[in-house]
Amino acid sequence: MTSSRLARLASLSVCVAFSSAWAVPAPSAPAAAASAPGPAKPSATASSKDAASAAVSAKAEPTTSNKPASTKPAPAKAPPPAPVPTDLPTWCKTIAERLTALPLHQCLNTGLQPGDGRSVRGIPLWFRDIKPASGAPRLRVLVLGGIHGDEMASVNLVFNWLERSVKSNNAPIHWRVVPLVNPDGLLRKPATRTNARGVDLNRNFPTADWATNARSYWISRTGKDPRRYPGPAAMSEPETRWVQRQLEQFKPNLIVSVHAPYGVLDFDGPPPPPDKLGNLYLDQVGIYPGSLGNYGGVVQRVPVVTLELKDARQIAASESAAMWTDLLGWIDRRLINVAQQGSTTKQP
Repeated sequence: MTSSRLARLASLSVCVAFSSAWAVPAPSAPAAAASAPGPAKPSATASSKDAASAAVSAKAEPTTSNKPASTKPAPAKAPPPAPVPTDLPTWCKTIAERLTALPLHQCLNTGLQPGDGRSVRGIPLWFRDIKPASGAPRLRVLVLGGIHGDEMASVNLVFNWLERSVKSNNAPIHWRVVPLVNPDGLLRKPATRTNARGVDLNRNFPTADWATNARSYWISRTGKDPRRYPGPAAMSEPETRWVQRQLEQFKPNLIVSVHAPYGVLDFDGPPPPPDKLGNLYLDQVGIYPGSLGNYGGVVQRVPVVTLELKDARQIAASESAAMWTDLLGWIDRRLINVAQQGSTTKQP
């Protein structure tokens, strides 16, 4: 063998020995494991993802038992919910803070009673019945304020009318007055039109067209305006169900619903409507799926007078008085006298 061939063989032997010294031996596995049944092997892509995930996990989680304390700050705790005002003094104090035109003593002296209804948060829906000083009533009138929680002026107006109905109880009228139907919306910061579940109560009544039109109207006509969300189903809200019970149990001959701030007088239902109440003039805007005007005036055939005050936050005492005077005059002309004439003609 030539010297050059001997030199090449020697060099090759050194390279092989050097490579063997740096090779990583493959882990050994029992022979039985190769023949044992098991789940299908993952693909190479999945295996590489799992390996990468395991590597990340290995870096993220120390293998020693003495893990270092986390330096991540604990999440801030949400503030506790405001206490639910369930007694009249607390309720009056709470809403008087939101209604600058309502003195606390006025609310405390109204003689309100807790109804059997509660808001979503469990706040009682307060009301008062005012009956005529003498004789049987010829008419039952249900007055509702604050169906939308951010229309504070409507609540102030109904409180004002509550006092007036007590002082003028010589009329043959049985009043049922509810100053605030949506306390959860009023007491939010800021106040909201909707209730605590984000439902517009004046789109949640069981009108004949609710199932077919309420949601499609909300989508197509309001662009899914969250302020006008009709709810997941008609009568889904406890406040709406309570108002419906008033219609069933009290059986009003007239419903007066106070809103703001469109500055018009609306009307739904049987008899001729009033031309005006105070500075509000009749402008019948039509009915909406789930509205109280639609439900009371069209479905139940009970006249519904809807006041849309000009300002959502406040109303002058002189305007409250003018609207009250016009309402009493219209009731006397159109409802009481008509009912009295009807009963007279029926007598033999």
